[in-house]
Amino acid sequence: MAISQAMCTSFKQELLTGTHNFTNGTGDTFKIALFTSSATLGAATTAYSTSNEVSGTGYTAGGNTLTNVTPTTSGTTAFTDFADTTWSTATITARGALIYNSTDSDKAVVVLDFGSDKTSTAGDFTIQFPTADASNAIIRIA
Repeated sequence: MAISQAMCTSFKQELLTGTHNFTNGTGDTFKIALFTSSATLGAATTAYSTSNEVSGTGYTAGGNTLTNVTPTTSGTTAFTDFADTTWSTATITARGALIYNSTDSDKAVVVLDFGSDKTSTAGDFTIQFPTADASNAIIRIA
């Protein structure tokens, strides 16, 4: 079992069919769910599943709802991002995460690999997204 950082292949195809709308306030709802090291997630992931999802105090299955940053461009790169998200007073251990579109059948968008288990004990577990720009945003098309 493994978690591999990837933009999901199905997401790339769904972009070309207009499935996902990242516009802040009027677009789809995107969520982030946390997973244990027993999960198998990567480019082939097509949808959110509860299999090997984290459980513990302060965490609810399905994860947190994300706040979208409306897509924009810089040079020839289009990008979007999300505001940081936190599970407060959580006691959990996670190895990775899945961002998915909960508006459209929980379709997978991006798999995040934390590189190792990350743990919080009755504390904040925060996902800090990179700067929303053409070089660093979590979703970039160059």
